[in-house]
Amino acid sequence: MALRVLNMALRRQLAAQLPRTSQVGSVASVHTLDKIGKREIVGYGWNGTACYVDRVDYPMPPVRFREPTNEINNLREKEKGDWKKLSVEEKKALYRASFCQTLAELKAPSGEWKLHLGMGLLFASAAIWVAILMNLFVYDELPASFDEEHQKAQLKRMLDLEINPVAGLSSKWDYENKRWKN
Repeated sequence: MALRVLNMALRRQLAAQLPRTSQVGSVASVHTLDKIGKREIVGYGWNGTACYVDRVDYPMPPVRFREPTNEINNLREKEKGDWKKLSVEEKKALYRASFCQTLAELKAPSGEWKLHLGMGLLFASAAIWVAILMNLFVYDELPASFDEEHQKAQLKRMLDLEINPVAGLSSKWDYENKRWKN
């Protein structure tokens, strides 16, 4: 209880020492505003911050891709009017000012899977080589009890001692006929 009271008192003291500033949003959003420069914020964004990201699942980024220039500002004024008066190049310039890639460019295969497959095969081959070298230089040879002659002798001894006669190995052996039961 005393620690809780002490903790609350320290928090109040620290809070009193901090400067009182009015801040809108989080600290991350303040830093993001510094990074976007003069680009226009046009939406909320997929995570609530003003950062440009091309995503297929969220195709409308919160900021425009490029900062406005005189040419782009003139095109934006022109787009407020009749769109039929805009040429195809002007429409493309407006699109490229807001977006880095089209959805078709986003969905196009990048070939990055080749890198991942190559790295996976590289690590798999390294693991195989480590296992081979460990078998050659680190591990001892198998004990003599692993050869077939010793295993047969061990099985005969287990049957002679009638080990686990209810549900185990000895229950499947016919002691009168000296063979396995069907």
